[in-house]
Amino acid sequence: MVTTYTKKERNLYLAGLLGQNMIYNIIATGMAYYFQSVIFIPAIAISVIMAVARVWDAINDPMMGTIVDRTRTKWGKCRPYLIFVPAIVLVTTILTFVNGRYSVDNAGWQNALIIGWAAVSYILWGMTYTAGDIPIWGITSLMTESEKDRSSILGLARIVAGIGGGIIMLCMLPASQSLGNTFGKTMGTSKGLQMGFIVVAIVLTVVSCGLFQLSAFAKERVVQPSDEHKGFLQNIKIMWDCKPFRRILISGIIRSPMQILSIVAMTLLSYYFGDNGGDGQSYIIYMIILGGGMFGGQFVAMALVPKLCEKFEKKFLYNACCLISTVPFIFLFTIYLIDGTNLMAWYWVALMTVVFAVAGGGVGASMVLQSIMIADCVDYDEYRTGYRPDGIFFSGQSFITKLGAGISSMIQGVIFSAVGFSGSAVEACNKALAASPASDFMFATASEFATYRFGMFFLVSIPPAIGFGLSILPMLKYELSNEEHTKILDKLNAKRNAEEITDKSVEE
Repeated sequence: MVTTYTKKERNLYLAGLLGQNMIYNIIATGMAYYFQSVIFIPAIAISVIMAVARVWDAINDPMMGTIVDRTRTKWGKCRPYLIFVPAIVLVTTILTFVNGRYSVDNAGWQNALIIGWAAVSYILWGMTYTAGDIPIWGITSLMTESEKDRSSILGLARIVAGIGGGIIMLCMLPASQSLGNTFGKTMGTSKGLQMGFIVVAIVLTVVSCGLFQLSAFAKERVVQPSDEHKGFLQNIKIMWDCKPFRRILISGIIRSPMQILSIVAMTLLSYYFGDNGGDGQSYIIYMIILGGGMFGGQFVAMALVPKLCEKFEKKFLYNACCLISTVPFIFLFTIYLIDGTNLMAWYWVALMTVVFAVAGGGVGASMVLQSIMIADCVDYDEYRTGYRPDGIFFSGQSFITKLGAGISSMIQGVIFSAVGFSGSAVEACNKALAASPASDFMFATASEFATYRFGMFFLVSIPPAIGFGLSILPMLKYELSNEEHTKILDKLNAKRNAEEITDKSVEE
């Protein structure tokens, strides 16, 4: 008999995943804007911070995966972390925003301390987030023995994750700016905006971690094949020796510049569609383009993937999504080159909504397929070796996500430095925009900001297009077909049921 999760358990798990992804986007989207445009840390310094963090993640993520796979408790091997980690993540998330403002007027040691704290707090957050991220995804392969139910919950999980990202992207900046304007009346523009961000970050983090805690209600039903414990180096070898997983890992790393869109979008739309007069027009445009376009495309594609997996090979779907996604990103940059100072016109907004919807569909579908295929590889390796590497394989997904954010932030830092959009230049833009009437759309039309505009539109289009196009190459020879995986899972479930019957007979 195949055992699976209940509806209540599924819903609580998805609520927890919603909160967990809200936390991720508070950092991945909100913190990137906060460092760059609120406390004015130089773009090149942000790139160095991200580079150091990614080097550490290369060690930390598989290390945490190893710890999860070695865990044996009465709650299971993933669930204990979902019980205790959310409270820790709450503290480390808030700490990333508690910092000073970088300024040429500061003493050298003050600026060094600000950059140092940004680096330490971000790396600390990454470590604690990983301790929850690997288990919350890894537990999906333990909640059910049904391939259909697992594909279903992973599809829903990716939709919920996208909703979490959308909530943060659509509300964090407007709320912070609105509150910052209020604080700014007594504290000044820059300090008021910083205080607004800190308050909003605290509120959103508390809500997010409260939801994250609900994931602890998920139960593990798949029986572990053995109590064998693998070491860190052994697990690294297991990851690399599994050819299907290796291809997914390499493809995901190549595809990682797609995260530039979420990192830079807040900056791009905040400046380009600047709502300096408070008439709300910029945020309506913001929601049309991102909410109605990008997220709408993501959710539709994510919802369709589990059904499509029943009719088409996952390998074919993955490669098709990556190929399709290259086109809208290239088209987006083409639109900018045609009429870059007039994109607030209704016809360009409508066209960009369609472009973002197609791009979002490719992004969303590829993410769902990545999770489903990693779960398939867990089954494949259990069948091949007798050892079930849920933790270490889903640490690969965590690593892809964080490496992608790091690579995207580093590319952003290099391009922003190259066009001069960094440090004091950002502060000058903020002051100029704050003094400009909303109807002027100063950043979009002023010639002195032309290189900044070029850099932003280049970032959200060309690197993602290149990444998606090249990510197909490792997957051309992906070995694990749908039919083969179904046979493997049937054999594993038969073996588990036989062992369960034997165990009950021994007890009687």
